Amino acid sequence: MATIEKRKRDGGTVYRVKVRLRGHPPADATFDRITDAKRWAAETETAIRAGRYFERAEARQHTLAELIDRFLAEYLPTSRIRTKANTIQHLKFWRAELGSYPLADVTPARITEARAKLLERPGMKGARFAPATANKYVAGLSGVFTIARKNFGFAVGNPCCGITKLAEPRGRIRFLSDAERDALLRECKAHSEALHAIVILALSTGARKGEILGLRWQDVDMQRGLMTFHQTKNGERRTVPIVGIARLLLAEHGKVRRINTEFVFPGYKGRPLEIGRMFCAACTRAEIADFRFHDLRHTAASWIAMNGGTTAEIAEVLGHKTLQMVKRYSHLTEGHTRGVLERMASRKLG
Repeated sequence: MATIEKRKRDGGTVYRVKVRLRGHPPADATFDRITDAKRWAAETETAIRAGRYFERAEARQHTLAELIDRFLAEYLPTSRIRTKANTIQHLKFWRAELGSYPLADVTPARITEARAKLLERPGMKGARFAPATANKYVAGLSGVFTIARKNFGFAVGNPCCGITKLAEPRGRIRFLSDAERDALLRECKAHSEALHAIVILALSTGARKGEILGLRWQDVDMQRGLMTFHQTKNGERRTVPIVGIARLLLAEHGKVRRINTEFVFPGYKGRPLEIGRMFCAACTRAEIADFRFHDLRHTAASWIAMNGGTTAEIAEVLGHKTLQMVKRYSHLTEGHTRGVLERMASRKLG
């Protein structure tokens, strides 16, 4: 229940309100008017019973900047987040836009307004931020509020949960034709044995560039024809078979190894090889337009689909946790699906 005490202060009168409810810590406040004191008492009792009061009070005590700083200092360095540089970039934006607000005032409306400013900003290549990028910024902020509650013990809600994601364009599907494949492999081989082997591995396994370039010899089992990726985008370890010409090229590549590094494809000073420029140059010489290294992954997935692989099998090879990401290839499995249905109809319907 609430009690109101009338007190004299600096020649005037103030009203001290205390709210005590069994099973809850006490709450108090001071007002200049009795009507304000009574209103606060009634609202606070209702909020305490509903479990909202202390959450709201703590959200008033800390700013978003304080929360972001603590997240970056205490949680991020030891977390399993792979794209730490991107996370820091995202949170710097939110700190600059909304950092001075108490957590209680970081509302969905304010976040949406800041996101609209983000969409007007020029990106690294001059183009505006894509909706998918803006969604990642909001997801990064959402992660901060989640950790604040789970790890830091902050009794605060997550305002990002009330925000609708921006519509994103359908996933890109760009894969090599047979002629483009032959031209690209020819130019990669002409440049270097390493680039040729890397591209063959990407086409044979659907692995990401970072997974291949981060591969260490201890992660390769040539006898069994397997390689294991420990650092993947979804954070889970994945083992992939090495088949066909990829296995032969990797075995040949492993005959001569540098002793100052354990990377399969070492670069300068023992670091992983940088292939961005040489791959773009190979595409240019092969006269292949609008093609990125990641499209080799799409190419591998498309080939699996066109050779009868199901979406579940594509997801397993690429390391996707759900089938949502591989639905873009579903139209390529039409021939396989048609064959399955025709066999079923022939056997069961005559």
